Amino acid sequence: MSFTALILDLSGSDADRLSDVLLNEGALSVSCEELRAADDPPNLSEAREPAWWPRVRLTALCANRAEPALILRRACEASGLPLQPHELRVVPDEDWVARSKSSFGPVQVSPCLWVVPSWHAPPDPAAVNLLLDPGLAFGTGSHASTRLCLRWLERTIQGGETVLDYGCGSGILAIAALKLGAARAAGIDIDPDAVAAAAANARRNGVTSEFFESGSLPAFAADVVVANILANPLKVLAPIIAERCRPGGHVALSGILIEQAADVESAYSRWLAFTAPEQEDGWVCLSGRRL
Repeated sequence: MSFTALILDLSGSDADRLSDVLLNEGALSVSCEELRAADDPPNLSEAREPAWWPRVRLTALCANRAEPALILRRACEASGLPLQPHELRVVPDEDWVARSKSSFGPVQVSPCLWVVPSWHAPPDPAAVNLLLDPGLAFGTGSHASTRLCLRWLERTIQGGETVLDYGCGSGILAIAALKLGAARAAGIDIDPDAVAAAAANARRNGVTSEFFESGSLPAFAADVVVANILANPLKVLAPIIAERCRPGGHVALSGILIEQAADVESAYSRWLAFTAPEQEDGWVCLSGRRL
């Protein structure tokens, strides 16, 4: 089996913005390497950023069936970027495995919380270690939006809560909630591959969670609802996500760029009393209590 590498040279800020969305649209993994001045882009645009603006080479690995050019187009649209010049390269299966392992190491989310791939020993066995490998579903802790949600859960979970992860991807947030002391956690996603991956990740982490495809989630109001998606889907889903949280419960919304935060907050203002937002690398986590 072979895979396709989608290769782009672009500014560091655009790469950060695009990497999250590429994973959400179906890329298997995304890695970035800072370009030296002598590096030439592979058959890409000759346009150059100012010398003080760092440029990186972004490589997104995609399954051939996933139509990488379509993934890129959708990701650019969702990120508010023009379609980026790119190159496609075939990558043999064994190269994909080696590249994946070299690109993903343990991620320290907080002093007591780590995300650890299976080929690494936990750096801190006494910490809460989330055992996840990169795969078909978004959420390995490598992106700021996921880390923001994980740190929010660490602060919010006191023990015994019911948690809903809306747009669960890999299941990382539901799994983290259970390892932090929640009594029950459920996740929902429109992608059946993500639902299957989340269930497998829960088993690997020794926790029992429920994952559902869109439309099949049982009706219940959670104590804690977290949704790490993207700004536009969050706005569209505002009534549904808000209604899934009990009055007085906690809600966190992420996958939001700083310039999108005000619009998302406005979409939820009738249901949520917001607290001060958290930011990292240009991304925002909005949180509040259900009215």
